[in-house]
Amino acid sequence: MMLRRRWTLCRHRHNNHRAGNVLAKISKLDQPQAKQDFWAIFNDIEVAPGHEAVAIAEARAQDFARQWADRYPKAVECLQEDFSSLTTFLHFPVEHRERIRHTNLLERTFGESRRRVKVIGRLPGEYSCLSLVWAVLDRASAGWRGLEMSTTGIRRLQDLRHQLFGLTLTATG
Repeated sequence: MMLRRRWTLCRHRHNNHRAGNVLAKISKLDQPQAKQDFWAIFNDIEVAPGHEAVAIAEARAQDFARQWADRYPKAVECLQEDFSSLTTFLHFPVEHRERIRHTNLLERTFGESRRRVKVIGRLPGEYSCLSLVWAVLDRASAGWRGLEMSTTGIRRLQDLRHQLFGLTLTATG
């Protein structure tokens, strides 16, 4: 289904959680350097949002793998597992990346989505689920502190929404 393929772009794993998982597979002695190398994959990517930014992160992840695979293959495997979910934030405006990657904005919105689904009981399909999640994110984004919405950023978010859904959704579905 087309929505399922597009949904993978929306999936995001909190990079802090993955960093902890990777570092847990590395000896305490090497953890400071591995931690620095892990964050170097995602930090300071200042190119426009999209595939070019993801390609830079993928190249850096390959460098990480070359450096650590011989000593810690499980750590490298953990990093590479579902790597695309770690780079989801690179599709969003540059000025939003730091906030959406490092804070609990996602956990709050996931909690709100779960709360709304409990009231409904069961969603009739994938499209209605995506509509509900989008509505929660749209409403929550109005109150996010620390995120500035420039005209370019708003346009990028609208393009991303169109890319994901192929049409314009309203908050009610």
